[in-house]
Amino acid sequence: MPFVTAGGHRLHYEWIGPGPEAAPTLVLLHYGLGCVETWFDFPERLAAATGCGALVYSRWGHGRSDPVPPAPRQMTFFADEAWTVLPEILDTLGVREAILVGHSDGGTIALLYAARPQRVPARAVVSIAAHVFFDTSALNSINAGRADWDRGDLREGLERYHGNNAEPMYRAWSDLWLDPGSRDWSAEGQLPAVTCPTLVVQGSEDAFCDPGQVDAIAGGVSGPSEALVLSGIGHIPHREAPEQTAAAIAAFLARQDFQLLGA
Repeated sequence: MPFVTAGGHRLHYEWIGPGPEAAPTLVLLHYGLGCVETWFDFPERLAAATGCGALVYSRWGHGRSDPVPPAPRQMTFFADEAWTVLPEILDTLGVREAILVGHSDGGTIALLYAARPQRVPARAVVSIAAHVFFDTSALNSINAGRADWDRGDLREGLERYHGNNAEPMYRAWSDLWLDPGSRDWSAEGQLPAVTCPTLVVQGSEDAFCDPGQVDAIAGGVSGPSEALVLSGIGHIPHREAPEQTAAAIAAFLARQDFQLLGA
């Protein structure tokens, strides 16, 4: 099982398909309760559809990566991941060019990474159900999740993928979004600095994302952008409609001005 050290911690990662010498590399960034395993077979699907290699890793405190001490998380963690940890991972693993595919929290991290000059350039961003402003529409769903956790249903499911990391990870994520002090957070001011092509994907039935997130991202970036709202799909398009989502991403990337191995 491979690990990379970044931010002073061992992080579990997997690589699918061609290595970093065959640029660009798909870099998949998971959601707030995710890890390598919760992508299921989507990295393989996307690598096959594009011909690119895919790098997937679990952030600190997720999956099989190092545990975190029990401490409150701050909204600054998005920027910390985007501007400190992710660049170190890409540099250490020899990635030359990145196509960032981020889901939910991972989508926010992807957008922030692309908003700053980096040694490893972001050739494109695929933002799936990302947040760039505090989303009050998610609060009911998060509170319902708390009830599932207390009953044990959600705990059992998360422990399957995160082991002993499950409870501190879940508490850190839910406490952050339920903290009234988080409500002034916004990443919209960073979006004009995103100049690479951006695809914004969201499900029409997403209970965690206000539809306004799509307009804010697609209209906020300076580079070319496309928006795709998937009818009847919730918060996790790549799990609910994996073939449709992979095909849409591959088609978007094929329309850009760089050559994919599978194009």
